[in-house]
Amino acid sequence: MAQLVRLQKMLADCGVASRRKSEELIAAGRVRVNGKVAQIGDKVDPRRDKVYVGKRRVTGTAKPKVRYIMLNKPRGVLTTMSDERGRKCVADLIKDIDVRLYPVGRLDRDSEGMLLMTNDGEFANHVMHPKKHVNKVYRVTVRPNINDEQVAKLESGVVIDGRKTAPAQVRVVSRDKDNERCILEIVIREGRNRQIRKMCDAVGLEVARLKRIAIGGVKLGKLRSGMYRDLTDIEVRKLSADPNPNPDFDIESLM
Repeated sequence: MAQLVRLQKMLADCGVASRRKSEELIAAGRVRVNGKVAQIGDKVDPRRDKVYVGKRRVTGTAKPKVRYIMLNKPRGVLTTMSDERGRKCVADLIKDIDVRLYPVGRLDRDSEGMLLMTNDGEFANHVMHPKKHVNKVYRVTVRPNINDEQVAKLESGVVIDGRKTAPAQVRVVSRDKDNERCILEIVIREGRNRQIRKMCDAVGLEVARLKRIAIGGVKLGKLRSGMYRDLTDIEVRKLSADPNPNPDFDIESLM
């Protein structure tokens, strides 16, 4: 009997893209199965069905070598594998890697720091899935100086894009002498578009610099900007582990 799997799972397992991105490819009509345009919810037999993404044949019997890397994304670089306008992308920073990787989540162009990349769809889905509540730690420089009321609002949740954010953890790292800016460490468990910037804007703070320094307890450390390294087996297991059922979390324990 044929072993049928969801099309987006097959594409993710074969290193085409994450499940979420694979669903976008299907919805955009870029995936065909046995000559027909695929639909969300389609199931396939990876060994027998002819699956194409554009002109590229995807076969479930030829899985690529699994790779997990951490990249320190510089500011000004897009979290995408290509850009029609010729702007620099993260793909330009990993050209020497011999397997096709894709970003796990994203950092906006003006942000920097830790970006995970892989060709393991299950791993990517685990890290990005909202229900997994994977902690992400950011070092954020804001203007002007933050006050206690603003800290309380950020921690309890603010409304962005019509929906309240989940509780966050905020720690003031330093304040400058003129009291015009300060550096924060913010921990969130969501991954909404430009979330940190929008949260700060909602309480009257301007983000001057934003750097992600940890994901799921795995730290960026001293990895230089623009460079990458493979995750260790321990780090992969830590990121793949089920979330702590205790909803409380302490920023000190994550650093």
